[in-house]
Amino acid sequence: MAKVITMGEIMLRLSTPNFEKFIQADEFDVCYGGGEANVAVSLANYGHDAEFVTAVPNNEIGECAVAALRKYNVGTEHIAKCGERLGIYFLESGSSMRPSKVVYDRAHSSISTATAADFDFDAIFEGADWFHFTGITPAVSDSAAVLTEEALKAAKKHGVKVSVDLNFRKKLWSSEKAQKVMKNLMQYVDVCIGNEEDAELVLGYKPGKTDVTSGDLELVGYKSIFKQMVEDYNFEYCISSLRVSRSASDNGWSACIYSRDTKEFYHSKEYSIHPIVDRVGGGDSFAGGVICGMLDGKDFKAALEFGVAASALKHTIPGDFNLVSRKEVETLAGGDASGRVQR
Repeated sequence: MAKVITMGEIMLRLSTPNFEKFIQADEFDVCYGGGEANVAVSLANYGHDAEFVTAVPNNEIGECAVAALRKYNVGTEHIAKCGERLGIYFLESGSSMRPSKVVYDRAHSSISTATAADFDFDAIFEGADWFHFTGITPAVSDSAAVLTEEALKAAKKHGVKVSVDLNFRKKLWSSEKAQKVMKNLMQYVDVCIGNEEDAELVLGYKPGKTDVTSGDLELVGYKSIFKQMVEDYNFEYCISSLRVSRSASDNGWSACIYSRDTKEFYHSKEYSIHPIVDRVGGGDSFAGGVICGMLDGKDFKAALEFGVAASALKHTIPGDFNLVSRKEVETLAGGDASGRVQR
């Protein structure tokens, strides 16, 4: 199996139970998660050698975050113990027409103040096959943006393939700042993953007529901007998840991909996910599934179908992590969505 490195922030997640609003809740459900950590868990779960690189405080809460990763066989050898605190995010899970809400409490978190001096990138990338990061990490702080580029330089030095999930977070930075930072980082990227909002706000590409609330997804627009992105940045693949948000409980879910080498554009099958148990981490599970498919040697269409099926299943699981098995993903990708009891 392949060796995959992901780097980012792992956070303490405090979510309201039973779809309660914040003002109702007298307690929170506790788990850990974060974009790149979620991808690492998915890949470890599928049998790949996945390692997560981050910084956590040298206290019991930092140890809990590391233990959450170890539980799912994610490598934690190169996690730095430094900084003041672990970032927190509060989640109010929406239902029906009421959307979910996220409140961040992550200022001065360990990863936001970490520098390249806290990591041995030559040791981290020795023997690695793939490196994955997201647009969340460089958004956390200027220091984290510099750290991300240092990691990317080391990855390319070691001949490692690089993927990015653009992941724009408006509560962390503006579109203008995102474009200034992220456009520079694209020179290191081989596989670019995002959605229509990310492509526009992070890189400045607008796919045309797209309305996720009505389900009006103009695929010709995606093909056009994917071709332009490949011309501008020489990506091997451009990939977008396609979410039709009928309500917080009912989504359509599919994806599309464009290959630089074959010039082919492909749209996956679409899943109707209803009811949604937890959509947080859905995009990360998609990225993890696509990466897994490519590392397994699947063709890009089959890799995309694996990622879409993996993510559809994640929407049925509470918490940030996607904990389905490779067999469960392959069963769904193969056409069995019956949900029948397995005995």
